[in-house]
Amino acid sequence: MNLPWRLKRRRRRAAGRKADAEFDERLRMKNGNGEPLKRKKYEKEIRKLQEELCYLQDWVKHKRLRVIVIFEGRDAAGKGGTIRAITERVSPRVFRVVALPAPSDREKSMMYMQRYVQHFPAAGEIVIFDRSWYNRAGVEHVMGFCSDEQYERFLKLCPAMEKTFIDGGMQIIKFWLEVGDKEQKRRFEARIEDPVRQWKLSTMDLPSRSKWFEYSRARDRMLKETDTKHSPWNIVMSDDKKRARLNCIAHLLKLIPYKKVPREKVKLPKRSMKGAYDDVATLKGRNFIPQRY
Repeated sequence: MNLPWRLKRRRRRAAGRKADAEFDERLRMKNGNGEPLKRKKYEKEIRKLQEELCYLQDWVKHKRLRVIVIFEGRDAAGKGGTIRAITERVSPRVFRVVALPAPSDREKSMMYMQRYVQHFPAAGEIVIFDRSWYNRAGVEHVMGFCSDEQYERFLKLCPAMEKTFIDGGMQIIKFWLEVGDKEQKRRFEARIEDPVRQWKLSTMDLPSRSKWFEYSRARDRMLKETDTKHSPWNIVMSDDKKRARLNCIAHLLKLIPYKKVPREKVKLPKRSMKGAYDDVATLKGRNFIPQRY
């Protein structure tokens, strides 16, 4: 039976809404019991994990490890917040964050991986990529910034390229943050309305919202081609940001075996009074900022 096109469209939309609702429910169930994590509980747990990250940091320096951690995912999935939670209490000289802008004309003329390789870790470093070479499998493909030939070539060569890095002594850890349709919509609306979040709204955010299923297909193809034994993807359900951060950090700590490195006992020396003078009085008349708080 040939149905009128309007009826077909209504049925497709209804099927899409049903699929969205089912997917959101699956995300809710995988995120936990569906209840938001209380701030007090979150702060207690994040403190424990950040303490362990400091021990990991010492171990990475001690053993001169080279680690790459990749964060990919849908827009507004919480990548930036998770990275901040990881790096908040550790040294930026050990945990380096790389968030590259769009490539310049010069960089576009380079070998594709060239702009990323120059940021790879030296001994005793962990480099966190906030978006990575997987841009080619996602935004570049969906938004038409690369050709189909470049896209297919990347998916074909990427697993072998990563294995080469790993065989050379590098550890590569890949996280994909997945946010549901309703939660992404809420976060985008908050970015539009809230002045302190508007800086997060990039020129790619709104098109990514309208191209939801194109990004879903790109994600599925990327996972199919690059989720390998030597470099697997770790999926993080991120509708609940606090739970996502805790789960992600806990899993990261599990993926890098480490031990607590013994430290020498530190004793604070007494202040020497040799050459003592009134070093507060000498500041009189200088330009102090107003005490507003």
